[in-house]
Amino acid sequence: MLAATNRFDLARIAQFPALYGTLVGLIALIVLLLCVGKVPLAYNVRNLIVRWRTSLMMVIAFILVVGLMTMMMAFVNGMIALTANSGQPGNVVVFSGGANDEGFSNLALTEVTNVERTEGIAVNAEGQRLASKEVYVIANQDVPVGPGQKPRRAFVQVRGLEDPLITSTVHNLRLKPGGLWFSAAGVEEATSPDVPGGAYVQAVVGNGIAGELGMSSPEKRPLVVGETFFMADRLWKIVGILDSTGSTYDSEVWAKRQIVAERFGKDVYSSFVVRATEIDQAEKLAETLKDSKEVALTAMTEEQYFVNLQATSRVLLYAVLLVAVIMAVGGIFGVMNTMFAAISQRIKDIGVLRILGYARGHVLISFLLESMILALVGGIAGCFVGMLVDGWTAKSTVGSGPGAAKLVVLQFVVSQEVLAGGLVLALVMGLIGGLLPALRAMRMRVLETLR
Repeated sequence: MLAATNRFDLARIAQFPALYGTLVGLIALIVLLLCVGKVPLAYNVRNLIVRWRTSLMMVIAFILVVGLMTMMMAFVNGMIALTANSGQPGNVVVFSGGANDEGFSNLALTEVTNVERTEGIAVNAEGQRLASKEVYVIANQDVPVGPGQKPRRAFVQVRGLEDPLITSTVHNLRLKPGGLWFSAAGVEEATSPDVPGGAYVQAVVGNGIAGELGMSSPEKRPLVVGETFFMADRLWKIVGILDSTGSTYDSEVWAKRQIVAERFGKDVYSSFVVRATEIDQAEKLAETLKDSKEVALTAMTEEQYFVNLQATSRVLLYAVLLVAVIMAVGGIFGVMNTMFAAISQRIKDIGVLRILGYARGHVLISFLLESMILALVGGIAGCFVGMLVDGWTAKSTVGSGPGAAKLVVLQFVVSQEVLAGGLVLALVMGLIGGLLPALRAMRMRVLETLR
């Protein structure tokens, strides 16, 4: 089933006027060529059918180029959507002075207390300040392997929380049905003597990391509530799964802060996320926290923080565009070579058309039209192939700079802009690739064609 981003939305056309304008212009060109008088359309249709192998090869070339580009753009789209969906309007993230990411931030307990008292932080119905105190670590986890295989380790992102209810409110996240938040103690007594320490560490996990942890199990399926996994010399029991698909938290394990601090040796906070009393007051609150004279802090709106995390996505976007240009150039030469070969086989046909009264311009339009029709068919088919990856999951990293990277599980997103871009790419390839061969056919003299 396709994501909501695939649904045609007229309002989004105004956001990409050049893209949609180019697509409309190219389709209008095809319609115009079809409407020009005395173009031998019947001959073109018959030629495409008779020489179906050549036509099929050109269509397949367009399908491969457009399909591959659509898949790559869907991956980049998924990364952009991942960070865009994670930032909550009205939230402010606070790091230690000089840090731009929670992976490098170390906030002492006294510093956090001062932050929590800052004026302008919202409160809930119970009078508690909407301030989430968090510890973020990246843990090494042993991955089960078969007999005789080399042991492997995976990186798991762990977030320690003081109060999961406050954190869930601040980040606007909920649990999937059937799950619970971890208890105030964060542990659960074990009935089996084989459990290390005699107790399970209670954990709430993102839907994405539940799938990744489950793929390492013998059953090869996502873990569910009640199941366990081994990490940091303890058994962790899943008590809840976050309904977090499409956000960076989908790739995290949440547990009690004191337990995370003990197991991973980080007895300071990484970040402090607070909710402003009003959404439009978030920037003002961030400035107030940055200007604190008691302790050096880095503060920014959560939306800005996740925009910074899109640095990796932007690099990938430029790389994909470069690859698309290279593929397009290769595709253009491929189309051009095929069309030149087709014209060399149809020299006598061109002569007969000229004798029947078709002008040079009609011959030009005839061959150019063939190329663009094949491009349109191949482009549409390529878009359908690319749409098959919509909703697929993949692992990648997002970061705001060197060393500030997070491993995330993202979903491919095939948006209507990606599909429009694929069609534009195909039609441009057909136009440029078919133009020079069509010009050669147009310049042929009648006597030369009949020799």
